[in-house]
Amino acid sequence: MALQHPQFDPVAIHVDAFELFGFTIGPIAVYWYGITYVIGFGFAWWLGLRHADRPHNDWNREQVSDFLFYGMLGVILGGRAGYVLLYGWEWFLDDWHMIYRVWEGGMSFHGGLLGVILACLYFSWKSGKKFTAVTDFVAPLTPIGLGMGRVANFINGELWGRTTDMPWGMIFAGAGPDPRHPSQVYQACLEGLVLFFVLWWFASKPRPRMAVSAMFLLLYGSFRFFVEFFRQPDAHLGYLAFGWLTMGQLLCLPMLALAALLFWLAYHRKQEAA
Repeated sequence: MALQHPQFDPVAIHVDAFELFGFTIGPIAVYWYGITYVIGFGFAWWLGLRHADRPHNDWNREQVSDFLFYGMLGVILGGRAGYVLLYGWEWFLDDWHMIYRVWEGGMSFHGGLLGVILACLYFSWKSGKKFTAVTDFVAPLTPIGLGMGRVANFINGELWGRTTDMPWGMIFAGAGPDPRHPSQVYQACLEGLVLFFVLWWFASKPRPRMAVSAMFLLLYGSFRFFVEFFRQPDAHLGYLAFGWLTMGQLLCLPMLALAALLFWLAYHRKQEAA
């Protein structure tokens, strides 16, 4: 017998309308999406403070807090814009209001990555730090947030996997009667936990500048490319080529190429450690 998705309510907390000092407030709905993002940013801030305390880093705690503000904007604005441009353009043309309804789901990692890169560029200019030194510091702080985003996908019962006869196959409401890979769980484990532990260990010692950024791109790109073989492609996009290539895999190829370039630059040029 296949597992059944629990069909969680996407709204974690419901609060009916109430009056306060003569004003009517509510009703208020707190979505799991929002909660997981708060947890992800909270962990990024806490880990950033610990990372800054390491002797080989030249960051202070105030800089960590400053960057987190710009990074949050980059994740949210870039993630949503990337989703609309790469995956939901037709829906946007029909209903442009969907661009700000982030609580309904729909965030692109690759768009969020570009948003964070822009945040790193701005912070690099503002602080006088080298751009790749900023990305090296930030990279180990992101996996927990990525993993929490996949947890939200699972709670919402979205972005499910392809059909499977494996004993852990799961039936998702809206995806038909066939069991499917819980690919959100695969991604939460690989892009969240495994990526975090490897990067945190790798960044715990002095590395050549760009090496930590390269490791992040290599691992995320590899994990995402792999999991896409188990994830159902977006219905309106399907497979882009060869009967198996998905948009997610296509977008990982530049990441893997850039990772190779950064590794080469990191270990074949004389430079200071990050």
